[in-house]
Amino acid sequence: MKQQIGREAEDRALNYLEQKGLSLIQRNYRSRFGEIDLIMRDETTVVFIEVRYRRNKSFGGASYSVTPQKQQRLLTTAKLFLQHYAPQHPARMDVLALEGNDIEWIKNAFEA
Repeated sequence: MKQQIGREAEDRALNYLEQKGLSLIQRNYRSRFGEIDLIMRDETTVVFIEVRYRRNKSFGGASYSVTPQKQQRLLTTAKLFLQHYAPQHPARMDVLALEGNDIEWIKNAFEA
């Protein structure tokens, strides 16, 4: 059930971002350090996107659930991806927070 909800949230996020002009590079990129939900291209920038879903804004909402530990795992995984596949491209870390029917896209949500 939880995996299905997560998959549906990622599908919704992907559709939203494609409508905003981004193109998918890879979905669910995994390394020994962690997983990145969506890797997309925004013109020449590689965008690493963490998708967070919450039914409502209780307990701070979806965007607040990306803890410093989670950020560090995402950054390490993103660096590994860039080393192997796109070493010369600019990159950024975004969060797409889905809360009920609301979508909040936080560009440059955190940095190394």
